Amino acid sequence: MKLKNLSLICGAIALSLTTTSFAVKAEANSSLPLVVAQSQPKEGAFQRLGLTDQQKTKIKEIRSNTRAEVDKILTEQQREQLKTAMQNRQERGGFAALNLSDDQKNQLKQVMQSQKTQMEAVLTPEQKEQLQKYRQEKGARRQQPNM
Repeated sequence: MKLKNLSLICGAIALSLTTTSFAVKAEANSSLPLVVAQSQPKEGAFQRLGLTDQQKTKIKEIRSNTRAEVDKILTEQQREQLKTAMQNRQERGGFAALNLSDDQKNQLKQVMQSQKTQMEAVLTPEQKEQLQKYRQEKGARRQQPNM
């Protein structure tokens, strides 16, 4: 159970660290919102919500603050290992190889929960409903056996 929670935390951190850079690259490539969403390698939940520019700015700020907090928790060696793993697109396995202490795991879990709460506070009730629906669909896809 702890391993599953750790995997989810690690995946969320890796996703939040990479999503912002993909969105920025996509926005730099085009001014059309439809093309921006299509040019991203992986469409995340927040790109599906039709965020306003103000919401995008706030979420980008939250992710940046989270990234800074994660950097404070990790040692220099762990930051380098994570950077290398992300550059090699090993997002899921990146955190598992960091040999995090229990204290670091707990701190990261708190940071990610705080990020989730802050990001959800930026959303409208309709967007929260869409996000919840997306998360349920994603959970259902994970539970289906791969063929």
